[in-house]
Amino acid sequence: MKEELTEEMIVALVSYRLERAKETVQEAMDMLEKDHYNTAINRLYYACYYAVSALLAKNNIQAHTHSGVKQMFGMSFIVNGKLSRSYNITYSELFDKRHSGDYDDFLSFDRETVERLVPDAQAFIEAIEKLIRQ
Repeated sequence: MKEELTEEMIVALVSYRLERAKETVQEAMDMLEKDHYNTAINRLYYACYYAVSALLAKNNIQAHTHSGVKQMFGMSFIVNGKLSRSYNITYSELFDKRHSGDYDDFLSFDRETVERLVPDAQAFIEAIEKLIRQ
C-alpha cells in the first residue's frame, strides 16, 4: 500500500521536479552545442516530462507510465482549457520524437529541429510553472 504524501512532501516534490525540468533544458542546450541532436531531443522531452509530473503531483493526479502522464496531462489540463492546446502539441511532438530518437534505427535529428523545439519546451515549462503557482 502506497503512503499518502503530506502537503509538505508535495511542495518539495513539485519544487524538485520544476528545478529538474529547468536543469534538463540546459542539458539539451549543451547537447545542441556539441551537435548531439538526438540526445538534445531526449533531454527536451524529459524537461517537459518533469514539468508535467510536477503539475500532476501538485494536483494529486497519479500516472505510472510516460503514456499515462501524457494522457492525464491532456485530460486534466488541455481538454478543459487550463492550458492551450499548443502545449499539448509541443509535448506530443517531443514525446514522439524522443521515442523515435531513442529506439528507431538510422534516425538522426538536425540542428534546425532542435533549435525550433528549445523555445517551445521553455515556453511549455514556463506555462506549467505559472499554472502551478496559481
